[in-house]
Amino acid sequence: MTATDRLTEVLSNIRAAEAEAGRPDGSVTLVAVSKTFEADAIEPVIAAGQRTFGENRVQESQAKWPALKAAHPDIELHLIGPLQTNKVKEAVALFDVIETVDRDKLARALKTEMDAQGRTLRLFVQVNTGAEPQKAGVLPEDAAAFVRRCREEHGLAIEGLMAIPPFDEPPAPHFALLAKLAGEIGLKTVSMGMSADYEIAVAHGATHVRVGSAIFGTRPKPA
Repeated sequence: MTATDRLTEVLSNIRAAEAEAGRPDGSVTLVAVSKTFEADAIEPVIAAGQRTFGENRVQESQAKWPALKAAHPDIELHLIGPLQTNKVKEAVALFDVIETVDRDKLARALKTEMDAQGRTLRLFVQVNTGAEPQKAGVLPEDAAAFVRRCREEHGLAIEGLMAIPPFDEPPAPHFALLAKLAGEIGLKTVSMGMSADYEIAVAHGATHVRVGSAIFGTRPKPA
């Protein structure tokens, strides 16, 4: 199968999962995760109609996405990996959505840079639902207070929550927790689910699923 074949299959699975969950068709946005793939691998997926993409690293994205976005101005690019404050200027210039806001220092830097560039990005707060010490994200019990600080102290409009469940645990309880937190905070956007579990995420209320290998295939190994 080609990437475009796999894209069609993933979209079909998402629509079926929406129907199974009693959700309206089109409630879920597919974020095609193109990290490690070059522009020539991404172009056919764009040609097939996909317009929302996700990347993990600012530097890698700078090498391929400015030209792709210039050629396809309607593309929406999400940063789904951790963002260092020294990369905020570049991230604000390139991305449309940052899904990994997780600390006050980053929130302040994003506000300053968006004001400087005259850009308003859509922002999600990353929640570490498994309380994993090696993983970014605010703890679930701190999420509401952090969103409130982002809004009231830092002047940011937070749109939703994002999570990456522990790889060695069933994802459903983590998806349920994130959806519950979003509801309690009053957020309607929930980014959760990847190639192995995106249909489960749809069943638990995901509005965005981040799917990479199920579309693009096995990732190239670093040289």
